[in-house]
Amino acid sequence: MVPTVGYSGMTEPLPIADITEQLEDSAERELPKLVECDECAGLEVEELIVHGEAASEIVRVAKEREVDLVVISSHGRTGLGRILFGSTAEAVVRHASCPVLVVKPPQEEEAT
Repeated sequence: MVPTVGYSGMTEPLPIADITEQLEDSAERELPKLVECDECAGLEVEELIVHGEAASEIVRVAKEREVDLVVISSHGRTGLGRILFGSTAEAVVRHASCPVLVVKPPQEEEAT
């Protein structure tokens, strides 16, 4: 049996393997665009896709790769949103073995 997942508005649930494959394909297309910017010029950047809980994987990979600095965006959730969804950035700050820079997303992204 293949586990499935669904959400409101779906006509039928999709196997988790299909969703994982779609997410990986999307990440592989989008990641290079993130590092092809003027702000990244001269920086050593490595693209890496891992599976698992975001904060613990970021902390694990940072320690394993001996990174100098983790830069992470905060979605700026407060109140109930923060309680329900937690804070990846906060967990990374608490557990990372290196400095962590938390940046605020641009105004248009904060509204989402």
